[in-house]
Amino acid sequence: MSAEFPKIAAAIALPQVGALVNTYLILPEVRGWYQRLVCKLFLPMDFAFPPAWSALHAGAGYASYLVWKDGGGFSGSAKGPLILYGTQLTLNWAWTLIFFKLRSFKWSFVESLAAVVATGATGFAFSKVNKLAGYLVDVNGTAALPFQVSKSQ
Repeated sequence: MSAEFPKIAAAIALPQVGALVNTYLILPEVRGWYQRLVCKLFLPMDFAFPPAWSALHAGAGYASYLVWKDGGGFSGSAKGPLILYGTQLTLNWAWTLIFFKLRSFKWSFVESLAAVVATGATGFAFSKVNKLAGYLVDVNGTAALPFQVSKSQ
């Protein structure tokens, strides 16, 4: 087994853990309130979420490993991009709670715009350290959901 495997696994696991915690916290809302939203045509089917977000999170996690490895960790050129990545993860995790728990369409929309900016900045910063990593950072399309829901209620 390669000495790098635990580092890769930890990098991939980090965004998954946050997503799992959020899933646990919002499950009642997903099974109830979210199912009754008026804009049913716009909402992705429930079965699509786990594999899609797991793949996106795994890609972003692996990208963070590539940047950490190629950029010399937190003491090298990877420090800034990894801080941006941490910001992006935090914003992505916060959106879930703002949208589902607080049911605040306005603030989840505003927050998701910040997450989109953070994702773009992370992708750009990652690409300066490792080209592939810049492409692997997940694209955040959550900005449209609270906007669409608020218009249809």
